[in-house]
Amino acid sequence: MIKSPFAFRLLVAQLGVGKSIQAGDFKLSADMSSKNIALELTHGAIDIWITLPEGLRIEEQANIIEAKLKFGGNAIYNFDKKEYIKLAEEGYMFPDTYLIPKDATAEFVASQLRQTFKDKVEDSIIAKSKTDLSTEDIVIIASLLEREAKTAQEKPTIAGIINNRIDDGMPLQIDATVQYAKGYDSSENTWWPQITVDDYKSVKSQYNTYLNQGLPPAPISNPGIDSIRAALEAEKTDYLYYLHDAEGKIHYGTTVEEHNQNIQNYL
Repeated sequence: MIKSPFAFRLLVAQLGVGKSIQAGDFKLSADMSSKNIALELTHGAIDIWITLPEGLRIEEQANIIEAKLKFGGNAIYNFDKKEYIKLAEEGYMFPDTYLIPKDATAEFVASQLRQTFKDKVEDSIIAKSKTDLSTEDIVIIASLLEREAKTAQEKPTIAGIINNRIDDGMPLQIDATVQYAKGYDSSENTWWPQITVDDYKSVKSQYNTYLNQGLPPAPISNPGIDSIRAALEAEKTDYLYYLHDAEGKIHYGTTVEEHNQNIQNYL
């Protein structure tokens, strides 16, 4: 596109944009003049790096994507946060670091994240696993682990406790499911508000695992690889209870008496 590098350098000097030219990927066309090319190279790369952590719900992902793409210098912003929330599949929007075009639409981003889940999880992990669990159940359990576990080491054990409770016909009683059902709390400015004892009964939702036995009807967050593997490779123990102390250390119990003792000792 640039017929004479020397002439282009002179043009850049005349325009005074030498220090403004950026490295990266750009959308250029063969019919652009040298001046237009030089100016285009000062507008920034066409793609933006966006990191989506594990354990977020789709609304939180939408906020991050919007914040990264909607900046003053992005004249080609096309991302619609509401449309992303509508299109995204909770649990299947794979958390990772993505290179997203500045003009990406909600449909494009949602499809990229869903395809990444298919490539990294469905085709490479779940398809090769030996389990009777459905993909949906695996993703639901993994989504619970993202919100309940403090470390990767805890996840297989907590996954085993979830299985034990289901097998024994016990409600899961997972606070994160109540948080998900409650939704955004403006007073706390979070999608994961503090839960009270009253919430266990007052939050009427299929996601409330204090009121309903078994798994919630769908994932409550978007899990990463560690949680997916833990859901597939749950540790077999006799534990039915767990809690975290003020320092984040986990304590397990096999009976309600042991659990109540842990509550007295560590909370």
